Amino acid sequence: MSHNHAVTSGCVLAITSLALAAVPADADLRPDAPAVPAPALAAVAGLRNAPSGPVRPLPAPAGAADRPLLSIAGPPGMVEALQRDLGLTEEQARERLVNEARLGPVVDRMKAQLGDRFGGAWLRAKTASTLVVSSTRAADIPLIVAAGAQAEVVPRSLAQLAEIKTKLDATLPPRPLVSSVRYVDVKRNKVVVLTSEPQAAENFVQASDVEQSAVVVLPSTEAPQPLYDLVGGTAYYIGVASRCSVGFPVTKGAQTGFVTAGHCGKKGAVTSGFNRVSQGVFQASSFPVDDSAWVAANPGWTATAAVDNGAGATLPVAGARIAIEGASVCRSGSTTDFRCGVIQQHDASVTYPQGTVYGLTRTSVCAEPGDSGGSFISIDQAQGVTSGGSGDCGAGGTTYFQPLGEILTAYGLTLKTAPPTAPVAVVTPDTCVGYLSTYRGTLAVGQSDLQPRGLYYRAKAGGLHSGCVNGPAGTDFDLSLLRWNGSSWRVVATSDGPGPNKRITYTGRPSRYRYQVTATAGSGPYVLAFTAP
Repeated sequence: MSHNHAVTSGCVLAITSLALAAVPADADLRPDAPAVPAPALAAVAGLRNAPSGPVRPLPAPAGAADRPLLSIAGPPGMVEALQRDLGLTEEQARERLVNEARLGPVVDRMKAQLGDRFGGAWLRAKTASTLVVSSTRAADIPLIVAAGAQAEVVPRSLAQLAEIKTKLDATLPPRPLVSSVRYVDVKRNKVVVLTSEPQAAENFVQASDVEQSAVVVLPSTEAPQPLYDLVGGTAYYIGVASRCSVGFPVTKGAQTGFVTAGHCGKKGAVTSGFNRVSQGVFQASSFPVDDSAWVAANPGWTATAAVDNGAGATLPVAGARIAIEGASVCRSGSTTDFRCGVIQQHDASVTYPQGTVYGLTRTSVCAEPGDSGGSFISIDQAQGVTSGGSGDCGAGGTTYFQPLGEILTAYGLTLKTAPPTAPVAVVTPDTCVGYLSTYRGTLAVGQSDLQPRGLYYRAKAGGLHSGCVNGPAGTDFDLSLLRWNGSSWRVVATSDGPGPNKRITYTGRPSRYRYQVTATAGSGPYVLAFTAP
């Protein structure tokens, strides 16, 4: 089975009301406003000529305090689960979901544009507000920054790291067990070897035909073990004693069924559902090497595009776009219900007592026996099925999943999907791209906002100011650039034609500047993006 296949699908999210974006490094907040976190400031570190001292705050626009923050109506139960498992406030959880949906497509473009120079990508900050993309060539920095990401130059590409890990997988013996886990760590730009016997692992690494500086051996007690209507995450039984969890409902032609973990049952094994009603038969199963299987369901069982959220409701499954490292991910299982964490690494090799499984994804989500085979989902995008892990949901743990795309490809299956979450005045995220600062807000017809955040930014040198606003379809949002003349604000550039999307470019002298967004016709959320000299 190939470990490089990816299944992608669009993900549209309902933007209902301010996903807080990075604040320019030269902007002050009002005295009663919260401090800007360091990661947010780092996201706009490319702004030149930042002032050495603070700038004077300006009054907020009338009514600003009464308008709601822009956020996302996440799938049922997901915001609450993220709050519990990641220690977030409700606002932070919603902001994280907005950022993950916004930045995911940027990674796809960067992979295509950088090609064999691509070193990996990951999200930073508690709300995933910063995307980092690495390349093996410094000349790619402007391209990465223009896409709205931070750039890092690394010595090895992702493909080179994957090749090193493959060699280590072949070198390290399963008996006696020297290393339980190997994975590519794109943040370190190295391959990590976890082991309870560091010196023995070091000896094997040194004897292998790999670049020594590209491998780091870390002591670890982690010892993963397999964990023992069709709705993802619900229980099913194999024979009379074993229980696992449904992964994702699928179809193969007219036949319905579901994917699950291969270690749950062999081909020909008979299953019964959560209600002990006869359910189906394993059609194919692979374990170890892979940990994948699919079960064909009996008549009377209907495949639904849904995952159990552990709170009496379900989450829709809209596609299978692969989430990037640092993105939130949630697992549904029949033992511990619905639990969330973050994606830590892709392409992990895990040596279980039964043998090694390759190409798994490592997460900070907890799991316990019986959760095996259950669904991993990020927002409304299916990720994979639970394979195994260590720890538990009392003390916390590490859990691995088998990526879904490989299972669908290997067995010729089609994921059962539902329409993406219905958009509410959706702002297209790709319209205003390539700018260094981004702000969001929402306006009723006739209202105006001053950005950044009712304040201003300072250009200490003359140069080009570029701005873009993107409003909801069917509206007319206008954009103006204002400059401080010493005693008042003066409009120096405006874009007021029909339609929701406007752009401004203006070459001006050193001064203080700010943008004004006006809803001339219609109402709803908007995105303002700009780059200052």
